[in-house]
Amino acid sequence: MEAAAEPGNLAGVRHIILVLSGKGGVGKSTISTELALALRHAGKKVGILDVDLCGPSIPRMLGAQGRAVHQCDRGWAPVFLDREQSISLMSVGFLLEKPDEAVVWRGPKKNALIKQFVSDVAWGELDYLVVDTPPGTSDEHMATIEALRPYQPLGALVVTTPQAVSVGDVRRELTFCRKTGLRVMGIVENMSGFTCPHCTECTSVFSRGGGEELAQLAGVPFLGADMAPPPPLCPAGSVPLDPALMRTLEEGHDFIQEFPGSPAFAALTSIAQKILDATPACLP
Repeated sequence: MEAAAEPGNLAGVRHIILVLSGKGGVGKSTISTELALALRHAGKKVGILDVDLCGPSIPRMLGAQGRAVHQCDRGWAPVFLDREQSISLMSVGFLLEKPDEAVVWRGPKKNALIKQFVSDVAWGELDYLVVDTPPGTSDEHMATIEALRPYQPLGALVVTTPQAVSVGDVRRELTFCRKTGLRVMGIVENMSGFTCPHCTECTSVFSRGGGEELAQLAGVPFLGADMAPPPPLCPAGSVPLDPALMRTLEEGHDFIQEFPGSPAFAALTSIAQKILDATPACLP
């Protein structure tokens, strides 16, 4: 019998979503960041917990580098990214003295910080908490899932790129989810083609369709559109390579707000809408 969660700093969080991948470099932090922004623009209050302890890139992606974490009466106050306090972030990146400082820690110390992040960050009332995890199926993932299990996470988004090497690693991530009892909400295919800004033709830089094929084989949702466009357009719902998206992440700007006409915008907002549609209604 699962232990019930004690009232605490996650008591006001309605839904918890983990973003996972069996492979590094697939854009997991990008998907976490843009999903949070899309949910925020849909009127939701969102927090991001960055537990990628060795590669905390989300503070830069959200223009929050150099911000400080403060103590409050309930623990650590997350960094709020707007005046309305509708989106907040906690990351080990805020705890490092220098941005290029390496986190050279053994497993027990990493696991202890993850547990502290889960228990001691005063999120307040949130509609969604998006948890960005490191690649793989390591101790850090086990520590994260075990710390969050009493709060009944909504599930996991699993991120891949289209090529077979990535899909093979992500297949093992799906096995990890099954073994740990974590529901897979869907697979996201990132870097799925490049749309020419002049002729709109799509070039499949990293192959095509691997994420959707994996979703069909595994029997889990593919978070793409219901109907794919004919070639030479990029697959609907899969997130294409988009220079505007890369630029906003580098500069810490809000891609969802600034580029509603870009190729990646429709894919990212479609993924967010599918998450909203899959979220059970909360009783008041």
